[in-house]
Amino acid sequence: MNSAFKPGAGVVTLLVAGAFAAASFAISASTAEEARLVPPPAVDEKIGGSTAETTVLAGGCFWGVQGVFQHVEGVESAVSGYAGGAAATAHYNMTTRGDTGHAESVRITFDPKRVSYGKLLQIFFSVAHDPTELNYQGPDRGTQYRSAIFPQSGEQARIAKDYIAQLSAAHAFDAPIVTAIEPGAAFYRAEDYHQDYLAHNPDQRYIAYYDMPKVKNLERLFPDLYRAKPVLVGSLTN
Repeated sequence: MNSAFKPGAGVVTLLVAGAFAAASFAISASTAEEARLVPPPAVDEKIGGSTAETTVLAGGCFWGVQGVFQHVEGVESAVSGYAGGAAATAHYNMTTRGDTGHAESVRITFDPKRVSYGKLLQIFFSVAHDPTELNYQGPDRGTQYRSAIFPQSGEQARIAKDYIAQLSAAHAFDAPIVTAIEPGAAFYRAEDYHQDYLAHNPDQRYIAYYDMPKVKNLERLFPDLYRAKPVLVGSLTN
């Protein structure tokens, strides 16, 4: 997220009025990504005996990506964090420099019997972000906001690669897909004040303009998978 909107490390999640004023230009000069229902993967993951599986996705600010997947049926948890860089630099005040290799990411734990890996990727490409934006999403600029998939198995990597090829061949988007597939990257949990940020702050200016429409698009385009009550990392009373 643009630093004009995000609190610094150790700062509570409430934004002061001055931050809204500083962010006005970013909002007026940027356009929220539009939803686009793309076809599901032609080949999906085989359902085995596992009751839980994880994957890590990056599509711009983790506030919105986390918020979307917290509303998906079959998702057991969605945790904001950093992937692609080293443990020593997995901190918000370092990743904002854009030189750590990290992307703001979300680790999604899901029940593959209720929602498939391929369906999560379809949601990722349809409503969670715009996969044609290279190293940015909306007003947020830098490699830390890149579109990336961090597969947790060889099968996930193959499905993601084939799916991108499928969408590219079908010209599902008006520009080339730039989503990177980055296997083998460790995931590091983000600071507590970043967790459940959309759920805690639905009326915050950035969230209301850029991220709440993604949740609405999830409900509109994937009604069978939309859950009104999100699965949260913490509690709204904390």
